[in-house]
Amino acid sequence: MDRGQWEALCDGCGKCCLHKVEDADTGEIAPTNVACKLLDIEQARCTDYRHRKAIVPDCLRLTARKMRKITWLPRTCAYRLVAEGESLPGWHYLVCGDREAVHEAGESVRGWTISELKAGNLEHHIVDREL
Repeated sequence: MDRGQWEALCDGCGKCCLHKVEDADTGEIAPTNVACKLLDIEQARCTDYRHRKAIVPDCLRLTARKMRKITWLPRTCAYRLVAEGESLPGWHYLVCGDREAVHEAGESVRGWTISELKAGNLEHHIVDREL
């Protein structure tokens, strides 16, 4: 799979752009509803994808090689699914042809997130929903 094909796997859910909180004692990672400052929370899209690493140095570039080490990706992440040999869900745009289907299926961050620029303490934003 070339880089363009790999990048095309992204369903536009925005879940990987949410901040996570790691429990210092257990190492457990809890998701929050706090999005990276670059994420347009209405569209669930990065506002500057091309330059994101320069603006947000901690932003992770997902590659096929890194997939075994990245355990916190959402269960629905196409990168994760492909790396694990699983099928893409029916709402994935590569399956159904509709980029809005991820949002209509409730599988995106649209409608329930807040920007890190407004959120404050991450520990006040831990969510109990599975991502």
